[in-house]
Amino acid sequence: MFDLMPHRRRSGRELVSFRDEMDSLFNRFFDMDLPISRRFFGDGEWAPRLDVIEGKGEITVKAEIPGCEAKDIDVKLDGRILTISGEKKQEKEEKDENFHRVERTYGSFSRRVELPGEVDPEAIDATYNKGVLKLAFKKTQATEAKKIQIKTG
Repeated sequence: MFDLMPHRRRSGRELVSFRDEMDSLFNRFFDMDLPISRRFFGDGEWAPRLDVIEGKGEITVKAEIPGCEAKDIDVKLDGRILTISGEKKQEKEEKDENFHRVERTYGSFSRRVELPGEVDPEAIDATYNKGVLKLAFKKTQATEAKKIQIKTG
């Protein structure tokens, strides 16, 4: 007869592995960039979504920043750390014969990301079109690994 519910004792190693998998699951869940976590919070803080794409000779970063003007966006590069910040001001007005509604959204934003490689800080192409900031960075050659000879005394 075939036993569908085998009753065997789990080893301590299997239980530790299961716990590690559950910890990893919870960590990934809370580290996810969920859409609701990127909306305006109670204090008006907001952060744009980013795409970082690494090609052979360049790194491209795309940031969704709808409702802003280019003059309201500040981009800084410090080594491999890219910071995109600014202020978002948005106003939506609806009028009808029986009602008039105006919704205003204000808030500053800041987003930092480490680029996946070394880039030339003098060769950056930045464009902003239809709410999307696109930054194209030219990669630089990384310093090749060098073997260091150890002297004995």
